[in-house]
Amino acid sequence: MKKRKNHSPDFKAKVALEAIREELTLAELSKKYDVHPTQLGTWKRAAIENMATAFARRGAAPEQVSAAELDKLHSKIGQLVVERDFLANA
Repeated sequence: MKKRKNHSPDFKAKVALEAIREELTLAELSKKYDVHPTQLGTWKRAAIENMATAFARRGAAPEQVSAAELDKLHSKIGQLVVERDFLANA
């Protein structure tokens, strides 16, 4: 039985980029890098799906809620709790 190979993220990225370029088929890449074609397809799909995160703004702050809106939301929560307790006791 073969021992499982753990490939580095750099290796996966390099092979996935070659698969995306489609200069060689997955079968040819499989032989070249000694990796199963299904695994290559998985790496290729993951690379394509996560490509947008490479261009996302790092450390983008979430939207800030104003103090007035926060007070309004707290009062709404209080009102709903009172209504729930009233209906639970009815």
